[in-house]
Formats: sequence, C-alpha cells, structure tokens
Amino acid sequence: MSVLKRAKTWEISESEGESDAETKPSIKCIAFTDHGDDNNETATANSPTDSLEQDNKDHNTDCKSTAKTEPSDTLVAPRPARSGTASPGRKRRTKEEIEADRQRVEERKEAREKLKRVRAEEKEERREDQQRRKEAAEHQKSLRPENCLKCLTVCIDPALLQDDGSDVLLGTLSAVEWRSSIETQQLPHSITWTRDLPPEKDSSGPLEEEQVLLVLGLTDFMGMVVSVKQTLHGNGEESAVESFFKLLSECLNRDAKMAVTVLVMGSNANSWTGTWDVPELSQRSQLGMEDLDIEEVLVFLQLYRNVTVVFLDSWQDVTDHVCAVTKALSKRPYKLLTERCELPFCVDGSWASGVRVERDGAGLGEVWSRQITQLNRVSPAVASTLTTAYPSPQILLQAYSSLESEEEKRGLLAGLLVKTGGKERRIGPEISARVYRYLTAQNPQLVLD
Repeated sequence: MSVLKRAKTWEISESEGESDAETKPSIKCIAFTDHGDDNNETATANSPTDSLEQDNKDHNTDCKSTAKTEPSDTLVAPRPARSGTASPGRKRRTKEEIEADRQRVEERKEAREKLKRVRAEEKEERREDQQRRKEAAEHQKSLRPENCLKCLTVCIDPALLQDDGSDVLLGTLSAVEWRSSIETQQLPHSITWTRDLPPEKDSSGPLEEEQVLLVLGLTDFMGMVVSVKQTLHGNGEESAVESFFKLLSECLNRDAKMAVTVLVMGSNANSWTGTWDVPELSQRSQLGMEDLDIEEVLVFLQLYRNVTVVFLDSWQDVTDHVCAVTKALSKRPYKLLTERCELPFCVDGSWASGVRVERDGAGLGEVWSRQITQLNRVSPAVASTLTTAYPSPQILLQAYSSLESEEEKRGLLAGLLVKTGGKERRIGPEISARVYRYLTAQNPQLVLD
C-alpha cells in the first residue's frame, strides 16, 4: 500500500498587480515531494496522486526557468568603468632628490638635538645659579655677628694668668660662652684672636686676626718709655735688650699689618696728662721723665709704630676692653661685605670715584659736570650747558672776577639756553645765583638752597 505525502509549496496570490511582478524581482520557488518505496511508482496513471505529482513537476520546471532568466535578489557591487587610457606609473626620484631629502632629515635631527642641548644647558645654568644663590645666602648668613662670635677664639698668654685679677677675664668669657684658650704668644703678656674659616675654604688652620692687646703694668710701661727715649736719642741698642719695646718692634717688623694696643693697667686714666699718684710721681722722678717725655713717646708709638696706648685702672677695665674688641671683630666680616657693594651713584660701578681722570686730563670735564649736578634741582642738561660755556671752574671764576657788581655775577649764567626735548629754556637767575654762591662762598656752613 502506497503512502502519499502532500507537497510543500508556496502559493502566490493571483490578486497581486502586474506592476508588482514587473518591479519586484522574482521569488525563488522551491518545491519538493517525498515519495515512498520505489515499488509505489507502479500506481495507475489516472489516479489523483499522479496528477498531483505532474503538477509539481511542471511548477518546479517553471520556477527553474524563471530563476535562469530573471535576475536574483542578491546585491552585487558594480564594477568601476574602465577609462580609455591606462593610469601613469609612479615617478622615480633622482639621487639629488633623495640626497636633498636625507639632508633635510639630518638638518631637522640636528636642530632637535641642538635645541635639546640648549635647553639642557639652560636648565644646568639655572640649577647652578640657584646653587650659587643658596651658597651666597648661607655665606652671608654665616657672616652675621652672632654667627661670627661662634668662630672667634680669644687666645691669652699664660704670663697674664700669674696676676690674681685675671680670673675676672676668664670668668667673663666663660659666662658669655665665648671660646678662649691659653696659648703662648709671640709677644709676651698679649691677647690675640683667631677665626675659624668655613670648611669649603682651603686653609691650613684658623685665621689670626691683626688685633693684639699688650697688657702691661705701670712698671713695665715705664721701662718701655725709657727704651723709646733712648732709641730716639740714638743709644737704645744696649738698654732695650730686655724691654717690651724691643719685643714689640721685632713683632711689628715680622708682621707690619699687626695693630697693637698697649693696655697700661694699674694707673689713673688721666695720669699721662699730668695727674699722677704719689708712687707714680716718685717713680717718674727717679727715671728723670717729665710729662712732655711721656707725650713724646705716645706720639712716636702712634705715628711710627701704629701702636695705641690706653690707660686702665683694673682687670675689669681690661675685660671690658677685650669684650669690646671681640664684638668689633665679629662685626667686621659683615661690614666688609656691605662696604664692598657698589654704590648706586657711581658710574657703571667700575670705579669708586665715578669718573676716572687720566694723566693727560681726560675726564676732568665729566668731573666738572658731575660737580654741578650735585646741586639741588640741577639737571644733567643744565650742567652740560654750563660746562660747555665754561669748560672748567677756573674759567668760570675768571668770568666772575671780570664783572664789577655782585648783581652781575649772580646773573652771569641766567641767560644760557638749555635744550631739552626739542625745546629751549634759560637756566634762570635762581640756579645762576646758587652756582655763584657755591663757587665763591667762604662760609662752610652756608646753605646754598
């Protein structure tokens, strides 16, 4: 017994317009039929099943023919139209062009490297500048008096400790926490100072200050006076053997920069001016000295040896003097730093006087102009006009002397024309009178303006 299966087909409605069939692509129709065993093919031809299979075959044949003749609904990219002539080939570069391109690349590379080096150098310069500023600030900070005091050491000769009053000096230095040391000095009975230098400075040791204090009693000072007097009279070679004056002279000959101050202790501060105590008077009489002799020795030591003599009463006065000198030494580095700065009114900061005058007189005209500019409300243009009319002060003074009345002298410069900014104006009687008073006044206390 044969089993018939219905064919699966898609039916197209006949009610669709012909316009749709014309514009829309044809639909692929696929039909298939499942058959049973091969033995069923022997069915009779005039059965309903045979007619259905025949219709399926005809429909499949129509669909295949339609698929061959009508275009498919698959989208295909159109091919570009070919031109009539072939595209030209790529032009080959010449050796010169290749070399030029390579040269341009090298130049750009070198420019980038140069810019990189310049930026690195600028960065290094900025870093070094910042480092220098930092070091300068630290150096300036170390030069402050409170910091310099920590670097100073007061060196005391052991011979001074034999006096009982020296405990006052040692106790005071310890109380203010200043450094001190007991060292044998080149000049006996002296006090010196040393300064520790910064670590960055290459030095063999502490720096010795020039200040030296020679502490003497009245007897030793009188012996020095006698030695000086005998030296002045030409017979001091024998008597100055054991004198402090000989030791002092030897030290000064070795170091001319040494600044020595002799502290005469145990005497009245006004004793050298004529007020002497009885023991001092008797000792002076025995030595055959008068007040004039003492004064002569003091002047000699000051002018020829740069030695100052100070008369003190006790060790307390000596201690106060030592403290004053120590404080002055602590302020010296900072004062030297500030004094070394260029003054704002010096020209270009090249010379302290502002204008350098050569041996042939070059520069005197500029000095004369600067001298006039120092007056109040006198501009450089006015000074230039005045110095052009009268190139030197002597010429102007001669012009004043040629006039008879004071009124003419005061108004001599009033008519000079000053050119400023394309305009002309006169110096005027006020400035003329001030210049006249400036050059001819005899009173140093006269107010010019």
